[in-house]
Parts: sequence; C-alpha cells; structure tokens
Amino acid sequence: MSSNPVAETVASLMPRARTELGELVAFKSVADFDQFPKSESEGAANWVADALRTDGFQDVALLDTPDGTQSVYGYLPGPEGAKTVLLYAHYDVQPPLDESAWTTPPFELTERDGRWYGRGAADCKGGLIMHLLALRALKANGGIPVHIKVIAEGSEEQGTGGLERYAEEHPELLAADTIVIGDTGNFRLGLPTVTSTLRGMTLVRVQIDTLEGNLHSGQFGGAAPDALAALIRVLDSLRAKDGSTTVDGLAAHATWDGLSYDEEQFRQDAKVLDGVELIGSDTVTDRIWARPAVTVLGIDCPPVVGATPSVQAGARALVSLRVPPGVDAAEATTLLQAHLEAHTPWGARVSTEHIGQGQPFSADTTSPAYTAMADAMAVAYPGQEMQYAGQGGSIPLCNTLAALYPQAEILLIGLSEPEAQIHAVNESVSPEELERLSVTEALFLQNYAAN
Repeated sequence: MSSNPVAETVASLMPRARTELGELVAFKSVADFDQFPKSESEGAANWVADALRTDGFQDVALLDTPDGTQSVYGYLPGPEGAKTVLLYAHYDVQPPLDESAWTTPPFELTERDGRWYGRGAADCKGGLIMHLLALRALKANGGIPVHIKVIAEGSEEQGTGGLERYAEEHPELLAADTIVIGDTGNFRLGLPTVTSTLRGMTLVRVQIDTLEGNLHSGQFGGAAPDALAALIRVLDSLRAKDGSTTVDGLAAHATWDGLSYDEEQFRQDAKVLDGVELIGSDTVTDRIWARPAVTVLGIDCPPVVGATPSVQAGARALVSLRVPPGVDAAEATTLLQAHLEAHTPWGARVSTEHIGQGQPFSADTTSPAYTAMADAMAVAYPGQEMQYAGQGGSIPLCNTLAALYPQAEILLIGLSEPEAQIHAVNESVSPEELERLSVTEALFLQNYAAN
C-alpha cells in the first residue's frame, strides 16, 4: 500500500482491531435461540453499543426489532451541511456446524498461517471492525467529513426480516445519501471488488403425507405409498439432468455480462472433489449470479442409525430458492409452491409453507459514489482497478433500503472473499484485507465528501 497518512493510521490500529475482533467473536451470537442462548446475542449487541459510545457516537440505541432480536444504531455528526453515509454490518453469525471439524475453537479468534480464524471473523463481525477502523483513521487525519450512521443487525443470517420491518416502521432513522453495506467481499483475495447485484431468496417448507402411520415395509411395501419416496421424487423434479434449477414458469437462462469466473478457479474455491462435475450449463457467473438456484436445506426423515423397516407415513423438507435480479421474489415463491404441489406423485397429500423471502438487488454503478469508491480502491490496492461482481447470496435489507431511500446510492464491499469460507467450518479473515478495506472506506468517505 502506498504511503498515505490514513493507511499509516490504520496500520497502527491493527493490534487493537485484532483484540476487539477477538472479543466480538467470543460471543456465540447465533440468532436462533432454540440453539444458542439469547444472552449471547444480547452480549454482542451491548459490546457493539459500547464500542460506538467509546468512539463518540450519539443516540446509541439497542433497537428491539419485530423478530425478537436487537439491532444497534449510532449517529456520529459531521460538519454542518455534510452528506450522510449509513454504514451497515451484522453481528449475528451462522451456527458453527460441527465444532469438532474446526482446527481451532470457532468462538475463539485464532491466528494461523497469516489469517484470523473464528465464526463471524469475516461474516460479518469483521465488517463492523472495518467500519470502526475507517472512522478512527479519519478522526486522526482531519476528522470525519460526513455525518455517519451505523447500523449493526442482529438477525441477518436468520432471514427473519426484523431490521427490514423496523426500518419500514421508522423510515427516518436510516435515511442517508449513500449506504455502504459491509457484508460482501472481494472476488478474490487482493482484488478490490464492489458487488453490484445480489440474488434474492425464498424459503419454503414442503410436507408430504400418505398414510395414517408408518407400516411394516415387508408386509405393506410395494403397494403402500411411501411419503419419503414421494418427497424425493418431488425434490428431484426441481433439477434438470445437468443439475440446473427447473421450477415451472421460472426464467432460468439469463446471462452475466461482467467479471468472469474461471471454472477451475471456481472448483478450487468451492473445494469440489476430483472427478465430480459442476452442475448447470453456460458460464459459472451465469449460474451463480444471474440464474435461480434451488437447494434442499434439510429433510425430516428417520436417521440411518436406529431406522426401522418401515414405509414412511410422512416426510418434509426445507427448500431454498435463490432468486436472480430481475425476478420478483414473491412471484418466484408462488411458482416454487405451485411446482412442488404439481409434481407430488401418487395423489399424496402435499402442503407448502412460506417461511421467508428477500428480493434480489441491482445497484446503479454510474453514480458518483462509485467513482469515489474506485478512486479509494486504487490507492488502497496499488496497481489494481475496482471490479464489479455479482453475488449469489442475499441481503434482503438492500431492497428495503433502496425502496425507502430511492435517491440513496448503495455500495457493497466486505471481507468475505473465497478463502474466508464463510458459513463453513474454519471461517477466517485476512488481516491484510481488513486493513486495506478499512483504508478504502476511509478514503472513500473523504472522496465522497469532496464531490
């Protein structure tokens, strides 16, 4: 990184950032209170609130959102007449999955091979630390040039929409000229990237029932309709032979025009086993950024251990559908439910339940904020130009904010590059990426204020 007072300040703050990220990672802030105590999420929320107060934020508040979680808000005033920038991150995390599969404990930030490991290190507790580093660097180099609002969500990973509904009920709270969502990541380590599109998502639970109760598979098998077999057939109908998603009536042939993703690189990033084919057709970016993708998230049926020789009377599954930009998530939900019902065989009884959804998102990349970000990234990443990428994941809040504040510019950056392995075991963050993106954000705020 070229010599720059902001960059030098951020570099000097990295040991403190390591300590703070360790404190924040230690909270088991999974917003599923059937799995993890609510007190862990509350502890993380209070940590964030205390950090904002320490850094001089005003009006710091724990917002009780309609889904039973808390988001943390703070306001840091800038010069009179300055623009307002909203900085977003979330402090809730995914469950650690199989803790024994982690090389080091998931809720203990551990340095190994030049990276910091821990659940939430990149997604998205590191994003909050990125915001704090950027603001501290600006304070040490002339002051904050804009009004700053920070919002740290408490249930982003659950998709329960608490902050979206709270924002809709209090539309003045998060109003801003520009919004920086710190919850995406560079296309690859060291390549500065702004995410310009996001797929939306819908979740549907499907239940199939065929019998009043389980039956002996020897006595009745062969004629008695098996609910688990019916469910398997329904779920299989959601994919073509090549594995691409096929929901009746849902467009699935859009293309991505922009940054390309080498297929071999994708195989490495996704850790695909040797000899196993990728699914779908056309380019990797078409498949992961521009087209729908169905995933069976879970099936309720007897586990192998302890199974009995029975024909199953009922079975259910949770199905996720990623919705590409240009498609309405509500319409996609209707099509998915209709497909599941239409493809249920043997007259089995089928019911579908809509669990939640978020709309896809497309940014206006011609706006002044994107120029300010490109210039900032060129300094923080010498010799590199800002890239535009899509993302297959969903951040439903983006569309809520875009609808509430149609004039606001929205940029998405963050720490979740492929090596971070977010949502998987052994999630980690690159401290160098944290440092460079903190410099980027600070310089962006300076550039944006000067426009």
